[in-house]
Amino acid sequence: MSMDQAAQERHVSTEVLVIGTGGAGLRAAIELSELGRDVLAVGKRPKADAHTSLAAGGINAALATRDPEDSWQQHAADTIRESYELAHPDIVQIVTQGAEQGIRDLERYGMNFAREEDGRISQRFFGAHTWRRTSFAGDYTGLEIQRTLIHRAEQLEIPILDTVYITRLLVNEDGAVFGAYGFDQETGLRYVIQADAVILAAGGHNRIWRRTSSRRNENTGDSFRLAAEAGAKIRDAELVQFQPSGILEPEADAGTLVSEAARGKGGILRNGLGERYMARYDAERMELSTRDRVALAGYTEIKEGRGTANGGVWLDISHLPREVIMERLPRVYQTLMELQMKDVTKEPIEIAPTAHYSMGGVWVAPEDHGTGVPGLYAIGEASSGLHGANRLGGNPLIELLVFGRITGQAAARYSERLRVQRRSPEAVEAARREVRELLAADGEQNVRALQRDIRNIMTEHCGVVRDEQGLRQGLAELDDVERRAADIGVHPDLAGYSELSHAFDLKSSILAARATLQCALERRETRGCHNRSDYPQQDPALRVNMIWSADGTVTREQIPPVPEEIRALMGGEVSQEGKLVE
Repeated sequence: MSMDQAAQERHVSTEVLVIGTGGAGLRAAIELSELGRDVLAVGKRPKADAHTSLAAGGINAALATRDPEDSWQQHAADTIRESYELAHPDIVQIVTQGAEQGIRDLERYGMNFAREEDGRISQRFFGAHTWRRTSFAGDYTGLEIQRTLIHRAEQLEIPILDTVYITRLLVNEDGAVFGAYGFDQETGLRYVIQADAVILAAGGHNRIWRRTSSRRNENTGDSFRLAAEAGAKIRDAELVQFQPSGILEPEADAGTLVSEAARGKGGILRNGLGERYMARYDAERMELSTRDRVALAGYTEIKEGRGTANGGVWLDISHLPREVIMERLPRVYQTLMELQMKDVTKEPIEIAPTAHYSMGGVWVAPEDHGTGVPGLYAIGEASSGLHGANRLGGNPLIELLVFGRITGQAAARYSERLRVQRRSPEAVEAARREVRELLAADGEQNVRALQRDIRNIMTEHCGVVRDEQGLRQGLAELDDVERRAADIGVHPDLAGYSELSHAFDLKSSILAARATLQCALERRETRGCHNRSDYPQQDPALRVNMIWSADGTVTREQIPPVPEEIRALMGGEVSQEGKLVE
């Protein structure tokens, strides 16, 4: 390497590198720091603006504040039942048992929860929970959690690099991780980060759909690509949750969420004809049905021509008292006022289903979220195993805290036991070359246009309802995008290296899209969020997880049986009534 190159590259060493500075990454970094370990956290977007800050509804733990009958076992039973039994029972048990500790950790860091008059943490109902177990702070719980964790990280003086984009994990000849390579998105300065262990907390892949609750440049499947290229596997890529209520306009913000708390507080759904249509899909729970069901209902109404002129449905909260909206749904009010100049206390909101959450992700072992690649762990939306085919609202925020703590401890132990960390100059050189070649790329193809093509492919062929023909068509079109992606042009400018970031986002999106389409093709049944119009029934033989490898193969992994004490609390199977109403 020449001196000139050396001037553009900084070498950093740490015991544990955390990639991603949302709730999961920060909680892991805090645990490591409290254990007295050396940790570095990096994120591609500013930590105060991490995706966690958008989580509105709340955080679950069976604290039994309002309902003394609640227990971690019942929380586990609800989670597994609503996952259509694709959740891993051990992961569910660890999260539900560790949930109270997660809430206490936040309290210890100074989080402001809504409280009862007697001072205990308040809890409310959230879709498909048996009891009130969702704690909250207004309708900006995620933002409050993120602020709390940032504050704690600052107290501990945890070093955080804010605008660093990780391009690849560094793996040695033994197949173990020894760090990561990346660059500063503003200055272009490259980083070689050497670490004993790496915790991947870089989110999901729902930005690869056209309407999505994620903002630009986040959730482009970075975790999938980093992990898969390092030798890890992806589990259940096809299981993506579509949230029923994303706004349609303005176009640049299409998919922005209207919190489900709006339905929880008494919001009513109507189609373009003014009919309250949930009666057709879940007459008992109506608007309080599960996400997958409400999303499918909205999708079906629109698809069958009963939507609005814009291709949406109406969510109306204008009948609620103004003070309820201002106190309990302030963010809904504010968002619609800002984006549409609409007063939700007076008029309904036009919505449609929006890609919201990756329930699948990197394959992890239940006990420590190790990925099978020595030294590499994955947590948060980057990981998989808790949500199966339908996640319960409020579960992801508690998952961050529980596995952030556990994985921090596991990474510390791994680092402590390491006698020697073998590095590979070849791996560093390959990462260096990848960045160099992209910076020199001067092809005809526009990265943004290709990214748009992927979003159209996924929306068209792998949306709320899928079928074999569409999925195969999607794969063929994706092949074409991948061919064209070999001929992109990347041009850094005065604003920095964002084009280089987009080029890597595109690589990640292509891999995540392929994993999703191939797994969706393999799951020949309808279960939870995964609706196959050519296979409308649930197939008991497919109570398995789909495991995708970077070579494009999909295998099936058996799920352990549900422990008897939890099975007893699950009630019957989730009814298929209202699923794929043809």
